[in-house]
Amino acid sequence: MSESLTSQVQRKIELQTPEDLSYLISNVRNAAATRLNEAFPPVDGAGDDVLRTQIEALVNEYIDKTFALATPNLSINGLPVQIEDFIKVKKGSGKSKSKSKDKDKDPPVAHEPFDARKRQRVADLTTQEEKLLEEVASLKRSVPPNAAGAQADVLREGMRRDDELLRAVRSRLEELGSTDASTEVQTRTGVELEPFDRQGAVEDEYRRAVDALASLKSDMSAVVAKMERARVAGQYVVDQ
Repeated sequence: MSESLTSQVQRKIELQTPEDLSYLISNVRNAAATRLNEAFPPVDGAGDDVLRTQIEALVNEYIDKTFALATPNLSINGLPVQIEDFIKVKKGSGKSKSKSKDKDKDPPVAHEPFDARKRQRVADLTTQEEKLLEEVASLKRSVPPNAAGAQADVLREGMRRDDELLRAVRSRLEELGSTDASTEVQTRTGVELEPFDRQGAVEDEYRRAVDALASLKSDMSAVVAKMERARVAGQYVVDQ
């Protein structure tokens, strides 16, 4: 339906929701039905009143035409009104029925006017979602290797500390000797270590080995000097 000159010049009547127009149509119909009942009171057992039925049909048709002609001057949330969504004409009967009374039909769909701010908000949220997805993908690639490397560093550090502690304990035991070591362990831990079988022989062998190493260390320089003199003498003989 093309807009009239009046609707183009004057401001339209603005409604917020489709239910507002349905409410207006329903109130007009209820008021008309009240006046019709006052003029033609229903009589029990009298059957259908043909005159009342015809007048009711004319009144409903008048209401439908009134709202249909007023449609160009109405707007719902800034959008034009489709009167077909509110008034339904039955074929072949000449009677009209408001959609506000049609309980079985779904309510009309109302479209919100275009809002540039909401459109920009949607674009910003879409961009933010894409960035978050990229960050998640990057974390999936980087976090497992980093976590594995950190765990490996922790294990290596623990092994290094254990090795240092073991070397320190061995060095301390070597300095103290077997008897002193047993006393040291008993003092620190409160556990008494009983001497094992052949402990004396083992200690003697250990002392002889230590003495032999000490003697070898002291005689090493003399042996090296003798070997050097022998090498020089042999070289002299070969040259002559």
